[in-house]
Amino acid sequence: MARPRVRLVVTADDFGYCPRRDEGIVEAFLAGAVTSVSLLVNGAASESAAELARRHRIPTGLHANLSEGRPVGPARHGASSLLGSEGFFLGKMGFREAVAAGEVVLPQVRGELEAQLSRFRELLGRDPTHVDGHQHVHVLPGVCQVFAEALQACGVRFTRLPMERGVGGCTWLEAPARAFACAVEQDARAAMGPFARHGLRWTDVFVGLSTCGRHMSAHHVSGALARALEGIPTGRAVTAELMAHPGYPSVPPAGGSSEGPDAFSCSWERLHELRVLTAPVLWAQLAQDGVQLCALHELDSKRPGEGTPSEATLETFLEPSPL
Repeated sequence: MARPRVRLVVTADDFGYCPRRDEGIVEAFLAGAVTSVSLLVNGAASESAAELARRHRIPTGLHANLSEGRPVGPARHGASSLLGSEGFFLGKMGFREAVAAGEVVLPQVRGELEAQLSRFRELLGRDPTHVDGHQHVHVLPGVCQVFAEALQACGVRFTRLPMERGVGGCTWLEAPARAFACAVEQDARAAMGPFARHGLRWTDVFVGLSTCGRHMSAHHVSGALARALEGIPTGRAVTAELMAHPGYPSVPPAGGSSEGPDAFSCSWERLHELRVLTAPVLWAQLAQDGVQLCALHELDSKRPGEGTPSEATLETFLEPSPL
């Protein structure tokens, strides 16, 4: 069956989280299995990761972090709605709960995002190729507006829209993971408007919510892309992003964002992702499916004045996942 022509960006998140994770990410990049990385500027290994990015010329974006570790902005110096009593961010779910309760002061979000963008420039000597969100915080209600404004102000054009078609029907995901993925997708759909109004761009389709950790396989990645492409006309050029979290597992106490590495980073699943990404079977399958690997900066993209992605355009191809 003929399919759309797909240009795929493979982004490794959490670059700078710890040296072992970074070692695996660089290995995957040098093997041609990762084409982009997202850097945590408050990560324990952010400085050495920046040096690796410069040495190997890795396309690097900012992994904006509002949920784990310590801030790099004004919140370091006093009380902030972004922090708990011990001076750390509120956590993956804690931050979401605070946003939902209206307890997060959005100008403080803007200040932290601007500080992280500034820190990125200090580390890399240039602007990020893209900015996405650690644990998808950038698509949360209210936060997405501030995020879009901050990116527009600093001239960054690319972001991630973590909206994976059909993720609600992926029965291999454990119930909590599936519920979280569906919530992320719902937030991402609502964030499309603010993102578009501020001139941000993203790939046509996204996969990675259903293929994280132990669930990453050639079969699942290929299947996720196939679901995402359903209904898109044959011959149409489509851009896609695969989110990944490869690397050698963290070994405490090294790593993290001032609190030490979490269970996610210490898990064998990081090594599993690295092995899947660097094994020939995945790329043989994707090549058979007509997928071409590329870097983010190689994607065809609109120029200022040519319009921005619209909800109407994407809604043609992206339907809500069943809950």
